[in-house]
Amino acid sequence: LTGITCISCQDNQEYMRKNEPWPRDEWTEGSRRVGLVAVKLGMVPVWTKTGERHVVTMLQVQDCHIIKYLSKEEYDGHSAALIVGGKNVSPFHRSEKQMEVFRNAGVPPKQKVTAFKVSDSAIIKPGTPLYAAHFRPGQYVDVTGKSIGKGFQGVMKRWGFKGQPATHGQTKTHRRPGASGPGGDPAKVFKGKKMPGQMGNSYITAYGLKIWRVNTKYNVLYVNGSVPGHKNCLLKCCEHFSIPVHSEEIPF
Repeated sequence: LTGITCISCQDNQEYMRKNEPWPRDEWTEGSRRVGLVAVKLGMVPVWTKTGERHVVTMLQVQDCHIIKYLSKEEYDGHSAALIVGGKNVSPFHRSEKQMEVFRNAGVPPKQKVTAFKVSDSAIIKPGTPLYAAHFRPGQYVDVTGKSIGKGFQGVMKRWGFKGQPATHGQTKTHRRPGASGPGGDPAKVFKGKKMPGQMGNSYITAYGLKIWRVNTKYNVLYVNGSVPGHKNCLLKCCEHFSIPVHSEEIPF
């Protein structure tokens, strides 16, 4: 029995050594941390201590884990990346190759998987869970998601054109765009001209949104303003780098 106990202890110690967190360096200017995958819950008003009212969007972090680490050579040759997944899903909705990646990380299959570029000092071991406490109130984040699809729309709804007069000789051109290009020289329609077409249903990013509150009990971020997507959609949330942050304000 003693020998069996000793072998068990050795195996346990070896297992703990294998499952130790990867070493990370200290925060430096320009360090880039991993982001989160969050679920959009809706919009609510909040008030500051001075009585100012702000409309915020609630983003809940559900079952967010690090899935895989990609080195510079494996990703794009310039920076390393971490693959992050959020919100558990049934394994029947994933292929065998995808399930193999999740099994290697020791996490359940995820509904949304995305990549975040990170600096070498902010690499996290696959299988590590991420929470809303990853961010701090006062930080600024970029939120990426697919906007709500509006279908094929005209220029007045899609681009906010004024439209043409309703009377005084106008016939069947009230909501039309008007002239689309100059005549003579260059005698063409320039690329990027605002015209009717598909509105929404495309990935867009809302930049520099301030975090007003972090609810660590329910893993909810209260982000300033609106973000793309409908309720219960999955969004990609990462730090905004134009506004500097200090190492004391964020977990690193």
